[in-house]
Amino acid sequence: MTGTGTTLVIGATGTTGGRTAGQLVAAGHRVKAGSRRATPLPGAEPVRFDWHDTTTHDAALDGADRVYLIPPLGDSDPAAVMVPFLRRARAAGVRRAVLLSSSAVPEGGPAVGAVHRALPGLFDEWAVLRPSWFMQNFTGTHAHAVSVREDGTILTAAGSGRVGFVDADDIAAVAVRALTDDHTPCGDLVLTGPEALGYDDIAAILTQVGGRPVVHRRLPHEQLRDRLATLVPPEFAAMLADMDSAIARGAEDRTTDTVRRVTGRPPHGFREVLERELGAR
Repeated sequence: MTGTGTTLVIGATGTTGGRTAGQLVAAGHRVKAGSRRATPLPGAEPVRFDWHDTTTHDAALDGADRVYLIPPLGDSDPAAVMVPFLRRARAAGVRRAVLLSSSAVPEGGPAVGAVHRALPGLFDEWAVLRPSWFMQNFTGTHAHAVSVREDGTILTAAGSGRVGFVDADDIAAVAVRALTDDHTPCGDLVLTGPEALGYDDIAAILTQVGGRPVVHRRLPHEQLRDRLATLVPPEFAAMLADMDSAIARGAEDRTTDTVRRVTGRPPHGFREVLERELGAR
């Protein structure tokens, strides 16, 4: 596959979707930018797309031969809507699919893990991106970023566990290569930054770069779960709290060379990303 086709980017207004669409456009690729409001994106064709409104699917797929898949936010069973869409995409002429999953969710695991398992049976050309937690969770609209801005705290049940936090720009760079290179990886790609950091480390770097005190407050699993359940459906809140408990047990204490191997450059560090994003405000 060459870069002459058209990519449908689902979730083109989101953290990785917007960056992926923007990098594709900058590299000269044709992009259909899918979002619920068909939000304009420079250089792309805006199209309306809603996972739960199947009347938007055919028009979004029209003319696309590859697709970048962002699962429906907060859905504990995304396969129920995503797998039928992927069958429709294949029938419409899509040849390559790149799915955004999570380092915490293996093939066949909960939620998007079921979509991961289905993907190889639907497309000959496919890849699953499994990034660690986003660095942008502390600078964007995520609950961590909100609590940092409002009262200088990060609330987790992760204890002293460490995470290989990854820059969303690096995720997008890998997505672009997976979507446009002649040979797709046909496998899963675990993406991390250059170092694993605990939330105490994150708070210290935020304090240094942001110029105001930030502390990490360690919550019991049940308290975090109940707090999250005020923001997202209970099943999804329980899954997120379970992921924090897994971090506390060391499940995310790792780094990989995937960003360097796929893009040819090293991943960005957390301090570098903070200085870039906080300085741009």
